[in-house]
Amino acid sequence: MKSFEWLIGLRYTRAKRRNGFISFISAASMVGIALGVMALITVLSVMNGFQREIRGRILEVASHVQVTGRDNRLGEWQAVAAELAADPTVKATAPYVQAQGLLSFDGNVSGALVRGIVPAREDAVAGLGRHMAAGRLDALRPGEFGIVLGQELARSIGATLGQKVTLITPQGNMSPAGLMPRMKTFTVVGIFRIDMYQYDAGLALIELADAQKLYRLGEDVSGVRLAIADPLDAPNARLRLAQGNPRPLWFSDWTMENANYFRAVQIEKRMMFLILTLIVGIAAFNLVSSLVMTVTDKQADIAILRTLGASPASILKIFVIQGATIGIVGTLAGVLGGVLLASNVGAVVGFFERLAGVQILSPQVYYISELPSEVLAGDVGFIGAVSLVLAFLATLYPSWRASRINPAEALRYE
Repeated sequence: MKSFEWLIGLRYTRAKRRNGFISFISAASMVGIALGVMALITVLSVMNGFQREIRGRILEVASHVQVTGRDNRLGEWQAVAAELAADPTVKATAPYVQAQGLLSFDGNVSGALVRGIVPAREDAVAGLGRHMAAGRLDALRPGEFGIVLGQELARSIGATLGQKVTLITPQGNMSPAGLMPRMKTFTVVGIFRIDMYQYDAGLALIELADAQKLYRLGEDVSGVRLAIADPLDAPNARLRLAQGNPRPLWFSDWTMENANYFRAVQIEKRMMFLILTLIVGIAAFNLVSSLVMTVTDKQADIAILRTLGASPASILKIFVIQGATIGIVGTLAGVLGGVLLASNVGAVVGFFERLAGVQILSPQVYYISELPSEVLAGDVGFIGAVSLVLAFLATLYPSWRASRINPAEALRYE
């Protein structure tokens, strides 16, 4: 059976008050809490979606863990790859050669990061083969000197599929005229598009054997790329593999290579959370105003309860229950609305685009045509908890003030 504090507190929440303005402030507080929670969940879910989208595109090109030798040169890479593949979390390994180069075509020149790969093994550690805009990744064959370019890189030099481009390397050949740069003609056999400018405009792929010849590495490579079972566990996997390997190798992972980006996203997410929490804070402040006015309006009722034997603690509990009920209902409504909106934000934005006849997210600018969203249970739970705590804190002062009312003073003019 409920105590009388619960019965009175819930009745005050449901009852129509004589002062309509108090009812309006209470309703505004509840709606404000709901809107604040809904906005928080939606914004953080969209930011999670963007982070997931960018992370996925990075992992289509970058390896989960990368192992390199001293001076960007690794001998006996087959043995190194076999040792690393023995770890149960390592799914695949692929050797690579990585160096700088200049690409020239029809008078246009552009710098590029040149990566030598074995196409069959590269597909096991990265998904670049799924993003070919033209040609095929497996068209790279040893001795044929084919090259695969990023779409923006190909556009900047004006090259298309089947055309021949010149790759100029920093290593030079001595001649009577002095040190001359080494040059080799490659045929464009593929063009990829990741929709990340740094890769689309700066990465060129050639076959591993061709890269070894071009950069005079012999049988050596720059390092070995690894795919692990859980990409998000790459930092731990990197540390474990480094500690268990006695060779003088340098281990890195994809989070290290993109640390600045993910740090910026995390800071932005935290700042957005703090800023949007102010909405919930404003609604909680309205809740304080509503309860203070309710206490003033109910002074006679409080005095009667006190004369009937209700303790100050019981009076405090009544108004805490009333304020907490408003906070709980507002929070639950906001959580439900936020999860529904965040789960369907792409459809909602599409509806307004069609209604207004404009495209909010142009694929040419943002590389996406709809808002990505990822609702995380941890975010939803944390936002709901913050909202409930703020609502509870907002009830303390008005409830304490109600418990301090003197019955004789309150009934003097009744």
